[in-house]
Amino acid sequence: MKATIYYRGSITSCNYDCPYCPFSKNKDSAQILAKDQLEMGAFVDWVRKQGDEGHQISVFFNPYGEGLTHRWYRSAMIELSHMAHVDKVAIQTNLSARLDWTSELNQTKAAFWVTYHPGQTEEAKFLKQCGELHRQGIPFSVGSVGLKSAYEPLLSLRNSLPADVYMWVNAFKDKPDYYTATDMSIFKEIDPYFMINTVDYESMGKACNAGYNVFYVQGEGRVKRCYKDRQVIGNLYRDGLEGLSKNRLCRMTCCDCYIGYIHMPDLKLNKLYGDKMLERIALVASDA
Repeated sequence: MKATIYYRGSITSCNYDCPYCPFSKNKDSAQILAKDQLEMGAFVDWVRKQGDEGHQISVFFNPYGEGLTHRWYRSAMIELSHMAHVDKVAIQTNLSARLDWTSELNQTKAAFWVTYHPGQTEEAKFLKQCGELHRQGIPFSVGSVGLKSAYEPLLSLRNSLPADVYMWVNAFKDKPDYYTATDMSIFKEIDPYFMINTVDYESMGKACNAGYNVFYVQGEGRVKRCYKDRQVIGNLYRDGLEGLSKNRLCRMTCCDCYIGYIHMPDLKLNKLYGDKMLERIALVASDA
């Protein structure tokens, strides 16, 4: 089986204090950190064995908080990137951690989904980190939440990033009718595909690869069909991919987040992102 696994361990800690995030400046206890490290070890060990089962695996780490400040996330990315049966390993990160370890990655398989938080870091410092990834040829995208107050810093960042780095903008959906037509046009200057993310896609009863070849795994092995559907469909270590895989129609009213709706085949977003869906790099941004 060719499967994509979104993995989220037990940490809920972050070194940033974004006002809209429940994990801002949270510090995990030593017990939680130890638990998260053990969970990561078990997960990497499971992935290692999947080659013998004939599976091809892609992994996306999307922790609550920042993972790369912890060495076991860095070590996991390095090890996974060198496994023959792992197609890709990517992580969502604010890119605040040191990057000297990235030279050990198999750079043909590693990728970064980088989030920019104006007010939490200086643009010059952030650009230096992005520049290091770009220098090494490691694929990455950069993006942020499209708050109206953030337009100027986001535009400044877009103009400062290399032209071949795709920058996405997540629509702010906490307030209804937040954007005017002018606002949308402005954000499209930064992200030509911004409008895709402004939509809440009707999904109830519709086909989705989530639960079939895309799985959302929690630290102890619990597996959900998708990150918004709380129903547990099994355990990764007990059931394996074959035991978990089943065509399942969506049970949610709508799908409003990128890591969810990209797996709805009717939207055909694979034509836009190709094999770079995990790291969210659009293939032909200039044609939008």
